[in-house]
Amino acid sequence: MLGAGLAACAAPGAAPRQPPASIAAEPDLGVSNPYGNYLAGRHAQQERDYAAAADFYTRALNQDPGNSELLGRTFLLDLSQGKVADASMLALRVKRADASSGMVELVRIVDAAGAGDFATAEKLSASLSPNGADRFIGPMLSAWARAGMGHYPGALAALQPFDQIPGIAPLKDLHVALIADLAGQTDTADRAYASVLKANPHLSWRLVDLVGNFFERTGRNEDARRLYEHFAAQEQDGDLVAPALARLASGQKAAPPPRVADQMTAPRVASAADGMAEALFDLASVLDHGDTQDLALIYARLVLHLHPGHVLAQILVGDVLANEHRPEEALAIDRAIDPASPFRWAARLRAVANLQTLGRNDEAIAELKAMSAERPEKEQPYFLLGDLLRGEDHFAEAATAYDQAVARLGASDPQQWAIFYSRGIALERSNQWPRAEADLLKALELQPDQPLVLNYLGYSWVDKGVHLDKALNMIRRAVELKPNDGYIVDSLGWAYFRLGKYVQATQNLEQAAELRPEDPTINDHLGDAYWRTGRVLEARYQWRRALQFGPDADEIKTIEGKLSQGLGTAAEQDKPAASARGG
Repeated sequence: MLGAGLAACAAPGAAPRQPPASIAAEPDLGVSNPYGNYLAGRHAQQERDYAAAADFYTRALNQDPGNSELLGRTFLLDLSQGKVADASMLALRVKRADASSGMVELVRIVDAAGAGDFATAEKLSASLSPNGADRFIGPMLSAWARAGMGHYPGALAALQPFDQIPGIAPLKDLHVALIADLAGQTDTADRAYASVLKANPHLSWRLVDLVGNFFERTGRNEDARRLYEHFAAQEQDGDLVAPALARLASGQKAAPPPRVADQMTAPRVASAADGMAEALFDLASVLDHGDTQDLALIYARLVLHLHPGHVLAQILVGDVLANEHRPEEALAIDRAIDPASPFRWAARLRAVANLQTLGRNDEAIAELKAMSAERPEKEQPYFLLGDLLRGEDHFAEAATAYDQAVARLGASDPQQWAIFYSRGIALERSNQWPRAEADLLKALELQPDQPLVLNYLGYSWVDKGVHLDKALNMIRRAVELKPNDGYIVDSLGWAYFRLGKYVQATQNLEQAAELRPEDPTINDHLGDAYWRTGRVLEARYQWRRALQFGPDADEIKTIEGKLSQGLGTAAEQDKPAASARGG
């Protein structure tokens, strides 16, 4: 987590840092010692309230300015919150506490570049470590600092260390192209952009935006059109390039205006500071996974400090916040995306997901309905509305929403299996089996080896006592495709149970319970299988376990009945729980 600690001591007698205005204006909360504020900060951090954590650490640091751990935690939390100016106030103190802190130098570089002091930025960039992430970011920042001083040959030379790193050529070529483009060296930029395109057969929107914009500004509108159309076909969604295609169709020309964020007609990199932001974003993108997401968040915050309108950095920040279970902050990012940005639609869909996480489903439903009305050709809002309603067990209403989504589908495509699968579940749960079966068969036609569909349809047939051999083979195939999915393995075990093959059922249900030990339905099923094979004590043990893991209210009554009277006295006990087949 953030703030693992910058170990050395801060310089004695360091000046107290001014608390944020929000703190200065607050009444005394009664935490009058640094240890209390430190503990409050730790608690806030554990609760993922990072803004409060940063504020408590600031209080503690003002009370104990020589504490190196507080200094390090406050510095990193300020960065993660986007409080780069506050972090800058601590940078030199952190440097004295830990001379090897590359993050401090990055903050100082960003500060210098933002102030137009590229000489200082270049000097600091050259001092970065040749190891770790600094090995990649150092040459790029140095190159852009030199570009900021107007030393374009030196800027390109600063990227030469990348020649010694295998696989890094496309990144070097990209920044060569951007620097040459900024310098007006059209031929050099053209060759470098061509190399980047050749090395990236699967195009990203960012690359398409950069190169397409270059084509437009240099009078190569037909090349730009082909690039945009290729991207739209590749992604099966032309939303991101639609504004550019419309502009080309109207005969408008893209001119290099002053730096304006997120306009398709503006050069993406209009200054050396923007170039540094691009370099930092490259690194943030690489770090945006698993255990390094905290670092990705910090780099993206630095990007936005240099280039506040960098929409891809905004999206990255929002995604990291959502992944870190901070939906309120992620929602604020989603709603801050410029309405003119081609990413606005996607940001609204992300906002819907964050509203659901916050339990604000009425707002999410209202937004999806509004989006459906605004874009009558788009099926996605109705699809997501169906998912939301299905998650609330409003299956008939969900099926109606899916009907609207299906009505908007274009030519048949394998990826459409998910809509038919989802509608099939909603129809089956709302007792409309003939339509549900047709949808599940359609989903299977589109994706013949989709394990979720194989499992759900196969299980449903077993449950109804039809197509038994085919159904069992389908579920077996689903298990082959996803052998570690506890729910699908449970489904196979429960199918055997329904067919009276209790020994096979027990074997599979034991495996499912190992994969999903805290699932109440799986433990309940295993108890039933134990009972049918004469293992009465183990059956009661599993039923008690099932009760411990929070089953639904109707399931609680059923399980308690089995504990009281056993399985054989109530025929309804053999009825499968809906969750056995997923969905």
